[in-house]
Amino acid sequence: MGCLFAALLPATSVAQQVPVPPASGARILLLPRKLVTGERATLAVLDINGKLTPGVHITFSNGDKINTDATGRALFAAPLASGALYASIDGRAGRVFSMILAPTEVPSASLEVNSAPRVASVNDRMEILGHGFCGDADANRVTMGGIPALVLAASPAYLAVLPPLEMDPGPASVQVRCGQKFSEVFKVVFVSLELDAKASTLAPGEHRTLQVHVTGSAARINLEARNLAPDIAELKGGTVVRAISTGGKENSVTFELLGKQRGSFVISIRLLSPLGIPRS
Repeated sequence: MGCLFAALLPATSVAQQVPVPPASGARILLLPRKLVTGERATLAVLDINGKLTPGVHITFSNGDKINTDATGRALFAAPLASGALYASIDGRAGRVFSMILAPTEVPSASLEVNSAPRVASVNDRMEILGHGFCGDADANRVTMGGIPALVLAASPAYLAVLPPLEMDPGPASVQVRCGQKFSEVFKVVFVSLELDAKASTLAPGEHRTLQVHVTGSAARINLEARNLAPDIAELKGGTVVRAISTGGKENSVTFELLGKQRGSFVISIRLLSPLGIPRS
């Protein structure tokens, strides 16, 4: 087998998931970071390749349980008490945290985006914080460069959105709409991350260089490499390594691997971009 490179959340859509990922492959739980007491919200579950995964059992810290539907998402009502809420994929280690807010903390009469990334990946989810969103993910309409995007997870205060397949790298206008409410248009620079690496099987003791090329921006950006098969290869610097791209016309980042045993290594590469006040 050759190497497997996973850039988390490759562009996908509900209709394109053929074959359907098995529930046993569930790896990533997308729970809205902010919920509103008693209001509807949508969570999503993804496999290692970023595909929405149906039939996954989710357990909340308050004892509630839910399963993802045929789209790999699940609609639920937030608990009536404010405070912290945790959720986990049954059979998987780790929990995802969310804060339940009172309705008075999240205005619903208008829609406003308070926080969004300045730079986002065309192949990865983008988080948006604010108020006035629809808790039912499909009731929101998010456009990027005028093209509808896929809303993965949602609450009245949070959206996780996957850029459309047609999204090209570079600056683009983004707008959010829920019913008759809509946000001001804001700008995001979208980048594409492309891997340059040998595809052959990694041998024990073999050194290999992984170079990630950034297109869409000449600015220096932060990337995170995560080793998902540490028994096969060692990622120089640790299981999770962060690096800054070179910037400029040949914008890139280099990571190094050392083979431990013969097999396919799995390295996920993800853009790190803090949320900030959106720019028009």
